Amino acid sequence: MTEPTNLPRPLGRWGPWFAAVWLFFLLDPLSVAWDIRDTAKGVVGLGSTIAFAVLYMAIWIQLRRDRANLITRPTVAGALAYFIPLLGIAVIMTICIGQSGTAAAVYCAVAAIMLFRFTIGISVVAGIAGLVIVLGAAVPHWANLLGTAFGVCAASVAVFGIQTMMVRNIQLITAHEENAGLAVENERTRFARDLHDILGHSLTVITVKAELAQRLLDVDIERTRAELADLERLSRDALADVRRAVEGYRELTLPGELARARTALQAAEIRAEIPNSTDDVPSQLRELFAWVVREGITNVLRHSGARACSIVLTANAVEVRDDGTGPCGTAPGSGLVGLQERASAAGGTVVTRALNPGYSLRVVVP
Repeated sequence: MTEPTNLPRPLGRWGPWFAAVWLFFLLDPLSVAWDIRDTAKGVVGLGSTIAFAVLYMAIWIQLRRDRANLITRPTVAGALAYFIPLLGIAVIMTICIGQSGTAAAVYCAVAAIMLFRFTIGISVVAGIAGLVIVLGAAVPHWANLLGTAFGVCAASVAVFGIQTMMVRNIQLITAHEENAGLAVENERTRFARDLHDILGHSLTVITVKAELAQRLLDVDIERTRAELADLERLSRDALADVRRAVEGYRELTLPGELARARTALQAAEIRAEIPNSTDDVPSQLRELFAWVVREGITNVLRHSGARACSIVLTANAVEVRDDGTGPCGTAPGSGLVGLQERASAAGGTVVTRALNPGYSLRVVVP
């Protein structure tokens, strides 16, 4: 499975142009400033209008860059660093070129919605709209600015809707990446669990047979050769199991695990009672029961010190029982934890209990 990446996301080539289209409404204040360019106010008005447009576009591009990095809005300090200069330039425009400069109010309101959280942004928009109305009524020779105030409110509502959609998209992308990360982690856990189960059992059997072959070396050469041949076969089987686990093929066969258990117990000189048939076990439970047999026999061989072991199969349960000392310690090992996960997935229960003497590992599926 491929891990999620944190590569930079493209900004998109049309976004800045979409924002730049709305600078069309600054042509009127720019035209008024141009008409009085021979005065100080005209020169300052031209410069402030151009600076206002540049700063507004810089805010838009920065916000798009933040959203590409899954940042919904800047910090309060960052927002103020953009908004205060924008508002200051808008004030200079209004002072220099008069009523036409109030067109900047719409852009300031939009910037407030984009930069600040809703409660602050809507308060700033209300203040700007109210100020525009007051100026229209208080300044001599200015026309009624109710239309401009309406434009402030309408543009703010529209941008708020767009911003809400962008925030939802960011949340969806973040959730998708978190899910991808969890999927990778689950796959790692699954692989580690399967690798433990496969190699733990196989290497335990190989170790037992190697010890037996070493003891038989000076006693029975033919038996030693047979054990060494089994060692080669078991190592090849273990390699094949690991390859299947790496490739994601985890299915086991219950008859195969019973045959391996018989061979392993015989090599460890443990008396075995193992059923010869699996016909009573439903097909949907055979893989789970195969894992139970593998885990149970591995534990018997590793640390039970048992002299006898039996496996009992029914239509809805499997039990591995021995007459040894049971597992060391009280905390369940990783193999037993993995077995509990598999049993839970099938709606079953893992039951472990101490016998007198011995130990029982049982999985029941209602």
